[in-house]
Amino acid sequence: MKRTLLLLSVILIIMISCDQDNKIANRSSDLEVIKKLIDDSDKGWETKNLEVVLQGYSEDIDWTNAFGDRRHGKEELRGLLDTIFGLDFVMAGKNNYQKPDITFPSKEIALARSINVRTGQKWPDGSPMDDRIINHLRVYKLIDGNWVCINHMISQAHNKLRD
Repeated sequence: MKRTLLLLSVILIIMISCDQDNKIANRSSDLEVIKKLIDDSDKGWETKNLEVVLQGYSEDIDWTNAFGDRRHGKEELRGLLDTIFGLDFVMAGKNNYQKPDITFPSKEIALARSINVRTGQKWPDGSPMDDRIINHLRVYKLIDGNWVCINHMISQAHNKLRD
């Protein structure tokens, strides 16, 4: 009896372990999809392509940039980004995106944290800005089998105030 109980316990532990491995393995495809959504969005910013930036967002996206501009929904965001993409001083510079850190607090939610070190951006008067360390926190939700960004908050680490 003890031997049977021990054998059943070992089998149960192996089954649980295999199930955990499957859950981790299944996340690799989710990770790739989310990384691609982030990469596509970054490329959209580089090329000022609104449609590429917006394609990974849900229709009711909640989006806030580093300057506190908050928009709800793709259409509100489209209007703001159209304005931003037309400001040469804002779009000046180079992005240096770091690899995102993506976690899954549940089956249907993913959190993606990333950093962009932006160099060469300008102030409205054309003077150069110091390098900006920009943090992104994106919340993705699995909706009808597709990952979409439902919340994107951008913040900036400030190292000094402008004179």
